Amino acid sequence: MSQPEKSGTTESSATPAYRLLSLDHQTALEHAEARLREEFATMFDLAAIHHYLHSSYDEFASRATVTRYLPLLAERFGRQRLQALAKVQGKVARPRPTVLFLCTHNAGRSQMALGFFAHLAKGRAVAWSGGSDPGQALNPAAVAAMAEIGVDIANEYPKPWTDEIIRAADVIVTMGCGDTCPLVPGPRYEEWFIDDPAGLPLHQIRPIRNTIRTRVEHLLTELGVAV
Repeated sequence: MSQPEKSGTTESSATPAYRLLSLDHQTALEHAEARLREEFATMFDLAAIHHYLHSSYDEFASRATVTRYLPLLAERFGRQRLQALAKVQGKVARPRPTVLFLCTHNAGRSQMALGFFAHLAKGRAVAWSGGSDPGQALNPAAVAAMAEIGVDIANEYPKPWTDEIIRAADVIVTMGCGDTCPLVPGPRYEEWFIDDPAGLPLHQIRPIRNTIRTRVEHLLTELGVAV
């Protein structure tokens, strides 16, 4: 069985957040862990599943200003990390092309690219996103710009990248994270020079949105996924 691997996030010397859980968060995480155990029972042992769920919780708890949804975010991010690890370790029978979109705050460009990718790929390829310095929430104007054309990214959230997510990617697309973006052997890298929508009004974000869609469509075509 697989042992937990070191995350790309920074470990804190302080008491882990999950040791200080409120009763409702503890209960929510117990239910989340049960779901993940059922989903990944044939791939990972219980210790690995526990590690990825709780370290994901700690990652969000360390910087959250609103804590209500922490267990849900931890479950979603923990699942993504376990899926990535399964691909890295060759436990996925027919792995799909996987793309990772990176920017600084994971609140605008990379989230819009992720939204288009998921919308257009329709499950035939996988996309994730992350930031070198994740923000607190998505850019509401970027969310509105995507909603105008029927792509809903309102339920996404800023998050970091981790070692297993980086290593599972076939293509890494960077948008403005500069030297902080990871560089590892294996993935194909692309740098997209696209204006940052942070602080811009909706009418100025629309051209950025359209540029991102065009680039995502081209990328999917290169991956052999018909748009």
